[in-house]
Amino acid sequence: MKVIVQPGNLTGDVQAPASKSSMQRACAAALLSHGITNILNPGHSNDDLAAKDVVSRLGAEIILDTPGELVIKSYGVNPSSDNINCGESGLGIRMFTPLAALSERELTINGTGSLLKRPMHFFDEVFPKVGIQIKSSDGHLPLTIKGPLRPATIEIDGSLSSQFLTGMLMAYAASSTTDVEIYVKDLKSKPYIDLTLDVLKKFGVDVENDRYQTFRFSRNNKGLTSTSYTVEGDWSGGAFLLVAGAIAGDITVKGLGRDSTQADKQIIQALTDAGASIRVMTNIIEVGRGDLKAFSFDATDCPDLFPPLVSLASFCEGTTYIRGVSRLEHKESNRGVTLQDEFRKMGVSIELDGDIMRVHGINEVKRATVHSRHDHRIAMACAVAALRADGDVVIEEAEAVEKSFPDFYEKLQQLGASIQITYNLPA
Repeated sequence: MKVIVQPGNLTGDVQAPASKSSMQRACAAALLSHGITNILNPGHSNDDLAAKDVVSRLGAEIILDTPGELVIKSYGVNPSSDNINCGESGLGIRMFTPLAALSERELTINGTGSLLKRPMHFFDEVFPKVGIQIKSSDGHLPLTIKGPLRPATIEIDGSLSSQFLTGMLMAYAASSTTDVEIYVKDLKSKPYIDLTLDVLKKFGVDVENDRYQTFRFSRNNKGLTSTSYTVEGDWSGGAFLLVAGAIAGDITVKGLGRDSTQADKQIIQALTDAGASIRVMTNIIEVGRGDLKAFSFDATDCPDLFPPLVSLASFCEGTTYIRGVSRLEHKESNRGVTLQDEFRKMGVSIELDGDIMRVHGINEVKRATVHSRHDHRIAMACAVAALRADGDVVIEEAEAVEKSFPDFYEKLQQLGASIQITYNLPA
């Protein structure tokens, strides 16, 4: 799919997408619960669709699936298939694999696209310590596992990702009947663990958290209980809409919870520091153009903010410093290098210096043809920046946004953006 974005101003109201981080965790919790779970405001991104497929293959039954409500009936993990595919979801593969290992059945866990190249060595290192037989492809997918997982006191390296810890916390919450602990060293993305703990609490399991270094489970743990859960608005996708408002107009974004634990809520601080006109209310944010200036921001715990931050920094007077580049290598693309390459085509100079990214702001970006690199956040970052270009910006392989925000271009059109979408015809 090819998208052509013309420069222009935005105005009006728009609804933020549903959070795939919240949605996938809710699907996992519903799988682990006994009974019927109602998930309100469910997402419909590719990662969300993959999550629904995974829980179905692991024993849950989807009895209602509408735009406003998803109803899942489950009695715990009881796989109906030997093969589980998590699509291209990094959270999906790292969270659902420990849950699948609650079964005694031998299963093959796989994914697609860039997920096949992303490191999965932590499974090889940790799983044997909790009774799981595992075979990987030299630390990569596919994985063959055979449980059942037996909770034990273990240590996990949290420096690469918090997503594997999310899976282990959920698996322990569903199966632990003794006093056990998970020790964690060098945990990154702590807000995502807050989201995991919040979901578990809503499903009846309160995990003791000691400074994100020790997580304790009690022998009195009763497991997860089915409930009704409302998926939060997505601060990761919403960040692109907010930045679009800051550089191209006055808009109102609805559905982003001010009290959310999502890491990417920190976009508000970046917009404030950059001088955007912004007013934050309960579930409503008004944002508009201001005299944008360079800012400094630490994105170590919220690396998914790098793409919208680069879009914002491109129009800030001076040089913006963003910390956390080390978190970007194993995304859908090597995201630091990809941002540097694609924004260079639009005239923006980006320097990578160890863990620091420097973005040199300009008044407007150049017309150009860019490529998503099959990375949803790169496609969205380029589209947002294109709103203040000196001509049309063409985005190739623009369908990458379907991974997390399928109606992203339509949302921009709703706000008045002139966007032409051309679909590839089959050969």
